[in-house]
Amino acid sequence: MAQRGLPYQEWFVDDLNLDLNGIPPQGVFYNRMSASAHTRDHRYAWEATRGLMAWLEAHGRRVINNRKATELEVSKVEQVIALKAHGLSVPDSVAVTGAQALREAARRWNGPFILKPNRGGKGTGVRLIRGEADLNEVLADFDQYTLDGTVVLQEYMRPADGRVLRLEFVGGQHVYTVSIDAGGGFELCPSDACQVGNSYCPADGRAKFELLLEHRPAELERCLQFLSHSGMEVAAMEAIQDAEGHLRFYDININTNYNGAAEERAGGGVTGMGAIADFLGRELETVRGEQAQQHRKAS
Repeated sequence: MAQRGLPYQEWFVDDLNLDLNGIPPQGVFYNRMSASAHTRDHRYAWEATRGLMAWLEAHGRRVINNRKATELEVSKVEQVIALKAHGLSVPDSVAVTGAQALREAARRWNGPFILKPNRGGKGTGVRLIRGEADLNEVLADFDQYTLDGTVVLQEYMRPADGRVLRLEFVGGQHVYTVSIDAGGGFELCPSDACQVGNSYCPADGRAKFELLLEHRPAELERCLQFLSHSGMEVAAMEAIQDAEGHLRFYDININTNYNGAAEERAGGGVTGMGAIADFLGRELETVRGEQAQQHRKAS
């Protein structure tokens, strides 16, 4: 934003003091709430953000990644339901609430499965359950494993080439797709701050994060429709490509991050943060134009 000369101000909701009798300032409000905020000592970030966005939206302010989008962001259960409703394929999934329900569901599952908290973020808590020993580790500390008591059991799909895909979207446009080596586990945040040491160098010699600038999957239009309906304007959709080449979507993030090194290797012509800044700049111009028009009508 600063590089483009755009005015901005950051609001931190972990110490929010909100006057509900007041009126929000004019502008464009970009919601950067992260579903994994609770893992960084911001346990109530979602609750505070929800109230803040209700206040902004009640006063007609332009909110990027609105309240509806945020509610979907923090529920893997609702994500699966919404993806399926838009004709997008997901791994076979079962939602359960409570430790006893998890144990019973696991007994009926045929083979290894993925277990994830309903509210997670950046892959936090995602486990491959191979047998009873893995399950017992989760059950022993179940109340700490999940914030809301609900977990999702999901079909385990091994990527054919060991890599998963992360489709990045900004302002209703597909910016690019990232191919990610999944050999190191399920915490696949592409942010430079998350990368340490040799995490850029998997055993096959390929970079952990590779940009696919021309990737246009058959599911792309349905993805765009899904994001538009969900209020997700800056988002990433993660998927595994099955043997037939179809994408099976397993996660959605509105608080997306980008890998600068991967963008540089791809030539640096397209950057996620640049796309966001351009989008916010256009939205700010639209809001300013609407305000000027209202002022002329009132005078």
